[in-house]
Amino acid sequence: MNPASAAGGAEGALGVCGIRERCAAGTLTALVASEACLARVDAVDAQVQAWAHLDRGLVLAQARAVDARLDRGPLHGVPVGVKDIIDTADMPTENGTVLHAGRRPQRDAEVVARLREAGAVIFGKTVTTELATYAPGKTRNPHDPAHTPGGSSSGSAAAVAAGMVPAAIGTQTNGSVIRPAAFCGVVGYKPGFGLIPRDGILRQSPTLDQAGVFARSVEDAARLAAVLIGGEAGGQLIGAAADAAAPKLAWIRTAAWPRAAEDTRAAFEGLARRLALRELVMPEAAAGAWDWQRTVMEAEIAENFAGEWEQGRDRLSASLCAQIERGRALAPQAVAAARARIGEVNAGFDPLFDRVDALVTPAVPGTAPRGLDSTGDPVFCTLWTFAGLPAITLPRSAAPTGCRWACSWWRAAATMPD
Repeated sequence: MNPASAAGGAEGALGVCGIRERCAAGTLTALVASEACLARVDAVDAQVQAWAHLDRGLVLAQARAVDARLDRGPLHGVPVGVKDIIDTADMPTENGTVLHAGRRPQRDAEVVARLREAGAVIFGKTVTTELATYAPGKTRNPHDPAHTPGGSSSGSAAAVAAGMVPAAIGTQTNGSVIRPAAFCGVVGYKPGFGLIPRDGILRQSPTLDQAGVFARSVEDAARLAAVLIGGEAGGQLIGAAADAAAPKLAWIRTAAWPRAAEDTRAAFEGLARRLALRELVMPEAAAGAWDWQRTVMEAEIAENFAGEWEQGRDRLSASLCAQIERGRALAPQAVAAARARIGEVNAGFDPLFDRVDALVTPAVPGTAPRGLDSTGDPVFCTLWTFAGLPAITLPRSAAPTGCRWACSWWRAAATMPD
């Protein structure tokens, strides 16, 4: 089999499910799939720059070891990129900052251990923004290198969009899975809060930190997320992805609606008309979610990055220093009050989810912005991340400067913070 047709890059290339099925059937090997992905990296990564660490020898050694296994796990032979804030025992995890240069974890994060157990090949570490905040890394949008890929899971989204791997994992504390998935033109899925374990993942804001996945199809994203979730909930996700029953959908203009580009607003209004979607009104209880999310996030960033602040603030970006300074200035009572609003926001959505299965709303204000000094506006993700609701990006249309995508948010299988 021609490696280029086996995985990565080529039009119609195999995704997660296709690679696993062919490996299980004996018509493809993990080694051939990994070699195809490496060939794609050689072809495009000089422009995209999605990788913080990639060891060709280690990739091939892993693939040979997977091929030697007698068991065939749910991700057998699938190359997966891992965001460089997620610990890997055999690769550095530098968290996108010079302050952690050369950091070598002693053990895998739980999600990485689950990937390995399922038969995945841990392909490499994908670029993150600085400590998964707002200062961009080196990655460029695969559709146009003059535009941002989004962040903070920049490399994960770009690597999948460019065909370098069929899937990758990332994290979201505001819009760090959904936004780069939308800008890069791939499926991004963030399950409900707490469903994917965070052991061995950089602690930025534990009240808000959530893990997610990138793939080129909903089925592939579901397969990957199911492995990370594990247990009965993971099995339910696979069943839901395969369910042909049409969900009951509605659309909603959140308080972020005025920030959407004019053509984004027109497109969603047209979509709602074509699909005869009912428009629901955002609950009043959610009106302050953007302020509350920022309060919680910046207070916890200040707490969790106190060591970096004390030891090396002169090597942190201006944007991160500003976040830490604002977080340090917050009164503990204000932070506690903001955390307490999470339950109220969720209660406000209960009547809506009694009527529909999912809400449709923009994932991003518009196409990926031009320039590499910003990762774009996460405003359309903030509410849903604060509430801990699951979210998935779904394709709408492509544009020369990135992709504009629809986004569905739903309550099913979500677990909320205490």
